[in-house]
Amino acid sequence: MARKTLTRDQIVHAAIEHLDTDGLEGLNMRALGKRLNSAATAVYWHVKNKDNLVLLATDQVWGELELPDLATVDWRTAATTMATDLYAMFTRHPWLVQVLAVHVVYGEGKARHDDHHLAVYETAGFTATQADRAAAAVFTYVLGNAAGTAATAALTRKLGDGSTTAEEQVKAAMTQAQEIAMRYPRLRARLETSAATGYAAAPDGTFELGLHALLDGLEKQHTGKAGGH
Repeated sequence: MARKTLTRDQIVHAAIEHLDTDGLEGLNMRALGKRLNSAATAVYWHVKNKDNLVLLATDQVWGELELPDLATVDWRTAATTMATDLYAMFTRHPWLVQVLAVHVVYGEGKARHDDHHLAVYETAGFTATQADRAAAAVFTYVLGNAAGTAATAALTRKLGDGSTTAEEQVKAAMTQAQEIAMRYPRLRARLETSAATGYAAAPDGTFELGLHALLDGLEKQHTGKAGGH
């Protein structure tokens, strides 16, 4: 693809595809140029460097999030929808968790989402300070839950390189973890049940349960303060 016909949008979309398959550690300009059938130097005509490209890709996927209409749904429904969609986005693009750990993330897409997230709580009557805290608490909860997905994706890439040593190391570590867990009654009871999928495996519905508990707490705190308690 010639430099003149290559566009920034094409580069960003190709970068997202590359990040989805190879993760943040696998992104480099040479590999991206090959994916675009172009020289790596042509990419630099449209983006400053790898860090700039990562921020552009991040903001692009943030734009995938749909924002609930606050005129037609209550704040709890809106907050739940936004948190669930954000978690789904992190699941689709697990490299985002890595990006948030090493980059200051900003852009139009993220600003649009963050502004609407604050509006959810302000519409419910939260003060600006309360809305800030509520939005931050929910975001941190979602990000923490998505960290497991990101770790699994990174491990899958590592095992996919044909290294039997890496796979053997993981199996050995899990075996040791389960042996230690068997010394403790509650962990042992769960490992011995047929429903257990493995040590440290989260039960189905864990994300939803935690999210509702968090929103319950925020609502109780807000209504309590409003009532003068």
